[in-house]
Amino acid sequence: MKQLISFIAAFTLGIAAFASDPAPYDESADAQAQVKQALARAKAENKQAMIVFGANWCGDCKMLDGEFKKPALKSVLDASYVIVKVDVGRFNKNLDVVKPYGEVIKKGIPSIVVATADNQLVYATNGGELADARKMGESGVLAFFQQLPAKTGRKS
Repeated sequence: MKQLISFIAAFTLGIAAFASDPAPYDESADAQAQVKQALARAKAENKQAMIVFGANWCGDCKMLDGEFKKPALKSVLDASYVIVKVDVGRFNKNLDVVKPYGEVIKKGIPSIVVATADNQLVYATNGGELADARKMGESGVLAFFQQLPAKTGRKS
């Protein structure tokens, strides 16, 4: 009985911690303005812009967002990219932001686009490369992003 009570208490605390985490995607944001600001910052910092398309209901999107905050991946990304996250809802929001980059969300989210500071497409996950981020695990996600500079013309 004590084990059951301990399990329920731990489970409840876990749920509360998860629920208190801020949503990674701002559902009320002006995505066009966010992308424009990210491109301006990328230009000022001599970086590329990384646009991450996802949604708060998406477990893989949440997992990827958590990985972005870990020191090993954060240092890789911060060196070359200005990151902006765009909420696509249930594939029905901010599609005007997605459209210039092609079919990037067609095979699932999260999906990323890397663009120059002048908004020229450099790379996109058109094949759903990150749509199973949870199955990739921490090491798989890190490996994907460690290899990304070679695909985007950036020095790692």
